[in-house]
Amino acid sequence: MSNAIVSTNFNFPGQNNKYVGKVRDVYTIADQYLIMVATDRISAFDVVLPKGIPFKGQVLNQIASRFLDATADICPNWKIATPDPMVTIGKYCKPFPVEMIIRGYLTGSSWRSYKSGKREICGVPIPDGMKEHQRFPQPIVTPTTKAVEGHDEDISKEEIISTGLVSKEDYETLEKYTIALFKRGTEMAAQKGLILVDTKYEFGKADGRIFLIDEIHTPDSSRYFYKEGYEERQAKGEQQNRLFPDTVQRGRDGHGAGDTSDHPEAADKE
Repeated sequence: MSNAIVSTNFNFPGQNNKYVGKVRDVYTIADQYLIMVATDRISAFDVVLPKGIPFKGQVLNQIASRFLDATADICPNWKIATPDPMVTIGKYCKPFPVEMIIRGYLTGSSWRSYKSGKREICGVPIPDGMKEHQRFPQPIVTPTTKAVEGHDEDISKEEIISTGLVSKEDYETLEKYTIALFKRGTEMAAQKGLILVDTKYEFGKADGRIFLIDEIHTPDSSRYFYKEGYEERQAKGEQQNRLFPDTVQRGRDGHGAGDTSDHPEAADKE
């Protein structure tokens, strides 16, 4: 454990800000570029643990980098280069004040709400008669706010637009990107024998364009089931076999650990 890199202290030319998130150290260069270092810090349930895990940052960063490259044809993203296994350099964007959560299955916090009798999540109606971990007829988008302090809160598309958090035009673009990204992530997961259950995406704007920011489809920001045996377990009412136990993975239930919002401004809430 002594080889874990849990902090960095760089001073880059043109650097005008450094932010230390739960997992990443983020350096802003001239308000135009970001240097994002994925450390070996471990965060669970909004708490940074005292010891890191060697190479954890490398794995996290390289997974995110691969998925950003694999989805660049769907929407532009902030990544420019990955010069080191732990480092991504990208474009500075002003984040939208919402996180785009998309769910393919009724599990986690969505299941708890459903079990309590609710048949609507973030304004999206849910059919009667569903079981825990059951696949939705089609993925549902259930956004949350990006809280400055405390936890994010569920919010509907209508509330986001009516309150002016995001314009109608921009929100429709975010939703379109979210659905397409999830479809691609689902296809890539299936190739590895996995089910992408739910995940979150963050977007920002620069030069009038919308960019995908932060990381995507990592175990820190997503929930995965193993595909093998899913139908059998579901038929028996058994718990699903998950890529990572929820006690380790979950931070903001329903969309991964949620300790990954290390983009400037978005990161302020960390």
